[in-house]
Amino acid sequence: MIAKHVPMRSLGKSDFAGLADYITDTQGKTERLGQVQVTNCAAGTVQAAIDEVLATQHINTRAKGDKTYHLLVSFRTGEKPNADTIKAIEERICAGLGYGEHQRISAVHHDTDNLHIHIAINKIHPVRHTMHEPYYPHRALAELCTIIERDYGLEPDNHESRKRNAEGRAVDMERHAGIESLIGWIKRECLDEIREAQSWAELHQTMRANGLELRERANGLVIETVDGTMVKASTVARDFSKPKLEARLGSFEASSERQAQINVKRQYQKYPVRLRVNTVELYARYKAEQQTLTATRTAALEKTKKRKDEQIEAAKRSSRLRRAAIKILSEGRLTKKLLYAQASKSLRNEIQAINEQYRRERKRFYDEHRRLTWADWLKKESMQGNGEALAALRAREAAQGLKGNTVKGEGQARPGHVPILDNITKKGIIIYRAGMSAIRDDGDKLQVSRETNSEGLQAALRLAMERYGERITVNGTAEFKAQVVWAAVESQLPIIFADPGLERRRQELSTKEKANERTGSISDRGRTDRRGTGRAGPGSTADQHAIRFRGGPNDSRAAGASERSAGIVGKPNIGRPGRVPPPQSQHRLRELSELGVVRIAGGSEVLLPRNVPGHVEQQGTQPDNTLRRGVFGAGVKPEQIVAAEKYIDEREQKRFKIYDIPKHFLYNGQNGTFTYGGTRNVDGHALALLKHGDEVMVLPIDQATTRRLKRIGVGDPVTVNPTGSLRTSKGRSQ
Repeated sequence: MIAKHVPMRSLGKSDFAGLADYITDTQGKTERLGQVQVTNCAAGTVQAAIDEVLATQHINTRAKGDKTYHLLVSFRTGEKPNADTIKAIEERICAGLGYGEHQRISAVHHDTDNLHIHIAINKIHPVRHTMHEPYYPHRALAELCTIIERDYGLEPDNHESRKRNAEGRAVDMERHAGIESLIGWIKRECLDEIREAQSWAELHQTMRANGLELRERANGLVIETVDGTMVKASTVARDFSKPKLEARLGSFEASSERQAQINVKRQYQKYPVRLRVNTVELYARYKAEQQTLTATRTAALEKTKKRKDEQIEAAKRSSRLRRAAIKILSEGRLTKKLLYAQASKSLRNEIQAINEQYRRERKRFYDEHRRLTWADWLKKESMQGNGEALAALRAREAAQGLKGNTVKGEGQARPGHVPILDNITKKGIIIYRAGMSAIRDDGDKLQVSRETNSEGLQAALRLAMERYGERITVNGTAEFKAQVVWAAVESQLPIIFADPGLERRRQELSTKEKANERTGSISDRGRTDRRGTGRAGPGSTADQHAIRFRGGPNDSRAAGASERSAGIVGKPNIGRPGRVPPPQSQHRLRELSELGVVRIAGGSEVLLPRNVPGHVEQQGTQPDNTLRRGVFGAGVKPEQIVAAEKYIDEREQKRFKIYDIPKHFLYNGQNGTFTYGGTRNVDGHALALLKHGDEVMVLPIDQATTRRLKRIGVGDPVTVNPTGSLRTSKGRSQ
């Protein structure tokens, strides 16, 4: 785990609102934003918390420094702590820096190869209104990370860097931008040759042969290339500082013109870091695009500015004509004054709208024609389907592939169904969308990230089968293997596990599944529940019931044996079907009418009165299903139910990103007293929101009910009858 402070480049860019908006922005990606946490704020939403922090910062008028502290906490590849662990780590780090009582907003990001947390902290104390600046924060963060790694069992990192700032920035440039730095090039190409020089003349000669120049600058020495790239000599190596070189070679001597005529055998150029694939053509395309970016952007901006000037001139011309028409009117002076004021205001508003549109277009042009680093350009090309760029990303030294719970095939990769693309990381890992989960693909293995639910696992197995064939290899924990086997049985995919134990368990479960379907002893798990959410998910009551009786991933009997690594145990004590049906199935015929039936097997049998149910002996009128009242009451159309489900889906999507949105569900016939939460209009259909605890029930209503609900306020009690009608505290049905 690594924690570091991300300073602002200038005090003028210190903006808590901008930082909070950045860290909580999804950027159109499903996998980017995870848990969002607001701490030490009275506000309940992120936007309200931002306003509260800005108000607190505004109180302190004496502090001239940066009032916002941006903290970044990154975990190693493959480490995915749960929400409680992430929250505890955030609290301990902030408390260790002295920000335990300060206002802050944190957001977890999943769109890169390393799970990381962005924390925006207000340096101004919410009570004392004084600004706190941590003392030697890099040392405090290093000590905190070491303790947290030990307490939570995380893989240890090197928290005490032995590199200087310039050397560290060079390493970061090679890792993130993909371009070879001058320091790295010297160390790899000619460092040993330079160290072998025994005099200043020999040292300058070696420098010239490698396209370098050693110059005296201020009180030290610098190494400069032909294109002007410069680096301190002591940054390349400690023994290249001016005092140490003079101690070894004597007083500094500048290079002579005769030494400058030496043939150059190599020289530094800003080329990509050497990869395992040939990127010459790709880099040539990259350089050509970067060279034309400025010219293209300038031409587009000039065209936009010209159009803006023409629109402003047309607005002014129209205003002059309008004022001339007002001038020739025969109305009174006061009337003309009002008309002139309206014309001036109209002109100002029109010019303001034109300038605002021009600013938006300028921002769009700068975003579209922004200069990209080599790695970012490869990522952009990969997103557009360039296979060579994707191979170059995966050939980088930093790319190590997926680890942990993975699924892979033994066959050769082949093209197949491509799910919805969400993002591509700088290590060439593709992130696909799979419902509420996401699938990561490094070209060799697949991994279900974040929520490992049945839907995501089934999508991963389907993708692996299409890519690599029917034989699948599963790596990871026993619990993950159990979930994979369960997903394979549920999806009924024709796959074969390479692990004999997993394959044997899959076959056993498949056989039991078919037998249970034939006998009907297990209830249909795909039946729609009362809330209209469709198939029961892995966390539903029906699913837990099925797992408890049929064996599931959490069965405690799964541990301890290789053959039972899947962790799924079958239903115990299954006997042969008896001749006497269970009580709830007496006097019923399968798939026929449910009228009571009395059967006398033989003449010697006597049907006693106690054996005859009352509804068989004295049958009365039975209500037909087509005449029964639905749970939504009379007059509710299917279009209203569709609108309600659409609204619920929209709120549920946002609930995974914003923590304070309650769970919404469709009206399921539940009656009782609720709290009125207002009405919503979706596609022209009215919906009533009824709060019950931490949940909100959505009930479709008609226009008459909508008008009546306007008479009560949000928060008033509302009673729902079993028929689906509403009754307010005044006792009137709605």
